Amino acid sequence: MAMQQKLLFLLVVLMILLTACTTNNQKDTKENDSSSEETTELLISAAASLTDAMEEIQEMYEAENNVTLTFNFGGSGKLAQQIQQGAPVDLFISANQNWLQILIDEKLIDAATKVDVTGNKLVLIAHDTSDLAYRSFPEIDLKDLTNVAVGKPESVPAGEYTKESLKSINQWEELESHIVYAQDVRQVLTYVETGNAEIGFVYESDALSSEQVKVLAKADESMHDPIVYPAGVMIDSNYEEEAQQFLDFMTSEVAQEILATYGFTK
Repeated sequence: MAMQQKLLFLLVVLMILLTACTTNNQKDTKENDSSSEETTELLISAAASLTDAMEEIQEMYEAENNVTLTFNFGGSGKLAQQIQQGAPVDLFISANQNWLQILIDEKLIDAATKVDVTGNKLVLIAHDTSDLAYRSFPEIDLKDLTNVAVGKPESVPAGEYTKESLKSINQWEELESHIVYAQDVRQVLTYVETGNAEIGFVYESDALSSEQVKVLAKADESMHDPIVYPAGVMIDSNYEEEAQQFLDFMTSEVAQEILATYGFTK
């Protein structure tokens, strides 16, 4: 009888130990699952002209990856300066080579990750109701104009391309006194949409994003440096691998097709 009681006691102890082990294993599994489901947040500074296209790309990418994309859009120069001042960024997509190269030279971006993501075209726009009918940049006539919207050439690549283009046809100095400078290319678009400027210079992708403006003319590519959007991963990023994976996606056929629908070119 004493032996049976002893065996029963041992059996009860064994069951308690097994239950405890099972509970601990389940707890560990849940903790591991919770850890594996933790979402990575990538901070991306990108040229303002990419805003609309990135919204669609973001939705697609986040649906298929355990990553949250947080964008900071603006003029490339302003974004680069923010990075120089210590802004926490994982990936930078510029609207020209110059600003990205500056950050590479300052050892802020890994040169090995640099890649050209897309391209664009510079266009002259007016409000959709405007009577202006310029067919080329040389046809611009100051008699028709009060304000001309241009991005600041020092910090907005579209403004720099505009300055190059107008200088090539000896019109920059003539128009300069009528120029209203904008913080980025989207502000140029807004100036023309709201009638605060009769004409403006933006990228073709920006013009296509608005139903309130029309394209009057396109700049000949010989008038300015090639319009490209280089990108690179920050050296001090805590998520270099994830940032590189997103950058790889940006050069994929799927992303390139999305960019093309918004007026970008490769």
